[in-house]
Amino acid sequence: MNVDAYLERVGLPRSAPTVSFLQALHEAHVRTFTFDNIDVLLGQHPGVELPALEAKFVGRGRGGYCFEHATLFAAALDALGFQVERRLGRVGDVRTSPRTHCVVIVSAEGQRWLADPGFGHSLLHPIPLADGAHDDHRGWSFRLARHDSPDTGKAWQLQRLRESGWEVMHTIDELPVHQVDVRVGHHFTSTYPESHFRHGLMLTRHQPDRHVSLTHQTVTVRRPGEPTEHRTLAPGELDKLLVDLEVGLTADETARLLATVDRLVGAR
Repeated sequence: MNVDAYLERVGLPRSAPTVSFLQALHEAHVRTFTFDNIDVLLGQHPGVELPALEAKFVGRGRGGYCFEHATLFAAALDALGFQVERRLGRVGDVRTSPRTHCVVIVSAEGQRWLADPGFGHSLLHPIPLADGAHDDHRGWSFRLARHDSPDTGKAWQLQRLRESGWEVMHTIDELPVHQVDVRVGHHFTSTYPESHFRHGLMLTRHQPDRHVSLTHQTVTVRRPGEPTEHRTLAPGELDKLLVDLEVGLTADETARLLATVDRLVGAR
């Protein structure tokens, strides 16, 4: 991996593999790249091999979803001297949900950390991989709990604090993950007819004072300590938001995405 090009893209200098650098790199990655399923909707996904992801994220400044974020982030950490492992998890009921989320476990300064750069509302900082661990960075509160069960084996549940209380984000297990597992998860997520990634826009970005989430129908803005704003996407508004959120699409991709969204809205 060309880690220097990656560091230039996220705006950080090379440093020793310390916890403080891990925290800074995680936040820089999450703020630099969007979480989105745009390539899935456009039928042009380049896959989850590292050269394709470097070209897409580092070369173009585009974003993607968890399999892409986790693969790129893990490769960067490995090149920078961290010990890394990828893990898969389930979003929703662990008895019925497939393993379609990918995270990175990082070892630094004698502690294992959960790095989760590719979730719709991602952690800004890694969180210690320990039962009851808590992170409250810039007003966003997350906690981790052991969630062992016959359905998952040894597992960890990540939760986010919302106005109504703690909400489960996902449950990850401790099974080893190889690149073929990531390929299979990506293939299922991007091609299975009932996958929700194929039937609606998902686009999120952490901005300095807020987190913005778009679908093909709605805009949701969250600010720490304030009520969530949720409203209908206005006609013609998406084009402007793609620019404001710095999604990095070409003119042709933008036109095709807008046409796709029009079809999705018309089909409802």
